[in-house]
Amino acid sequence: MTVLRIGNASGFYGDRFDAVREMLTGGGPDGAVDVLTGDYLAELTMLILGRDQLKDPAAGYAKTFLRQMEEGLGLAHDRGIRIVTNAGGLNPAGLADALRALAAKLGLPTTVAHVEGDRLPAAEGVLAANAYLGGAGIAACLAAGADVVVTGRVTDAALVTGPAQWHFGWGPEEYDKLAGAVVAGHVLECGTQATGGNYAFFREHDPALLRRPGFPLAELHEDGSAVVTKHPGTGGLVDVGTVTAQLLYETAGARYAGPDVTARLDTVRLTQEGPDRVRIDGVRGEAPPPTLKVGLSRLGGFRNEVVFVLTGLDVEEKAALVRDQVEDALAGTDARPREVRWELVRTDRPDADTEETASALLRLVVRDPAPGPVGRALTGAAIELALASYPGFHVTAPPGKGAPYGVFGTAFVPAGDVPHTAVLPDGSRVPVPIPARTRELEPVPEPALPQPLPPGPTRRVPLGRLAGARSGDKGGDANIGVWVRTDEEWRWLAHTLTVARLRELLPETAGLDVTRHVLPNLRALNFTVAGILGDGVASQARFDPQAKALGEWLRSRHTDIPAALLPDVAEDFR
Repeated sequence: MTVLRIGNASGFYGDRFDAVREMLTGGGPDGAVDVLTGDYLAELTMLILGRDQLKDPAAGYAKTFLRQMEEGLGLAHDRGIRIVTNAGGLNPAGLADALRALAAKLGLPTTVAHVEGDRLPAAEGVLAANAYLGGAGIAACLAAGADVVVTGRVTDAALVTGPAQWHFGWGPEEYDKLAGAVVAGHVLECGTQATGGNYAFFREHDPALLRRPGFPLAELHEDGSAVVTKHPGTGGLVDVGTVTAQLLYETAGARYAGPDVTARLDTVRLTQEGPDRVRIDGVRGEAPPPTLKVGLSRLGGFRNEVVFVLTGLDVEEKAALVRDQVEDALAGTDARPREVRWELVRTDRPDADTEETASALLRLVVRDPAPGPVGRALTGAAIELALASYPGFHVTAPPGKGAPYGVFGTAFVPAGDVPHTAVLPDGSRVPVPIPARTRELEPVPEPALPQPLPPGPTRRVPLGRLAGARSGDKGGDANIGVWVRTDEEWRWLAHTLTVARLRELLPETAGLDVTRHVLPNLRALNFTVAGILGDGVASQARFDPQAKALGEWLRSRHTDIPAALLPDVAEDFR
């Protein structure tokens, strides 16, 4: 059968609004996509939608998508493009109804279907419990003639595996083909992260090229292979590096489990086929696990923060004074916050020529199950010191009354306990069967490493002069994917960047469970750091709550690298 061209127009709720139009109209007469997808459901988004639905039971879906469809439905109809999105969030039926009403208003014969069953009964205190579904329900909706398919919580890759199953007629046990689609889906899911966005080696490219990256698309083939590219004339770039970076994002070991298939990331082969064209092939698949992951979103309590500005001399002493004053004030109340954290960030420089660069920041963050201790008790303790503390006292913004924060957790349930259902355009409901064969997940033994480089002269430089990295969050855990671009560099990295060395370079990982995964085909190591993000992004346990820059911190750390691998690196790395 023909190649299936699947594009992406959203990597998160809040992504570039005009991307839908760009993807529907771009590519020229022969370059249009067959299916346009949009991913709107990060872990934090589920909490946001849950809070929306507390205020309005008819809410719970990504309203931005509905606004994008005011123009997008007509463009897609004119070009014969199907649309598949998880923007339904906690209320896919509600978004499907809203789209039907919009189509009627626009005079379009657009047919809409949706997938449901992911939302499970929630225990007390849980805003939403959602199982991660696969692509079979999407495939059933497309086979029934749907022009638009709306889902709730599916895996990000299901937005690609579903259309692929429909188009090519793959059976549920064609694991290698499904695994190829999963890998392509993982590359597409975060939009412009596959086309030069957030790319470690951005300095090697024309800044004008990366100013506005185009969104990615994948040309899927019947055998499960794919070519990742983008519309001609759009910004950004697609090369083996940008695709490698995205493959490592929010993954872990060699087995990448999902409800459709477990994809073996250690079998992925990437080839630069031409300008802005990277071929993905060789992907092997295995039966999916018998359970489905369930995301649990709940309110964790209330938080507040105050950022004190410390300018000029005696920064450490100023910080100690105001900290003691605030702690004394909080100790004198009946409602001291359960958690009080201080962090001094030395952004100041000696003999600075601007006041801002002469200043450091002292950040106070408090949390408590109740709103009272993080409200007036904190604001009073901080602001009443305005004329009674260190010289130059001021804060970045007046503290507010505090705000609720969320907690994201996970559980696993048997796939048979989840009522995965395709609701077709005619309203009929089709149960989606669970996989007939499953396989429990097992760790993959570390593969044989290449021969290490022979001893020789080294230079102490930032790791990032050689290696790229991309990091992200999974609940309270973080991953850091690190890759290099030549076989000689891989011989060095594979033997050098051990768990012990990572702990030395990133002291904040001390005491946490760190696991190293080796992916030789990608010349990559993937580290998982358990618990570094506390209760997840919504709890804001770190100032970088999604670990987006954890990999860049690692790249900035200095280490001894063989001089032979650094022929063009300058001596000054400040």
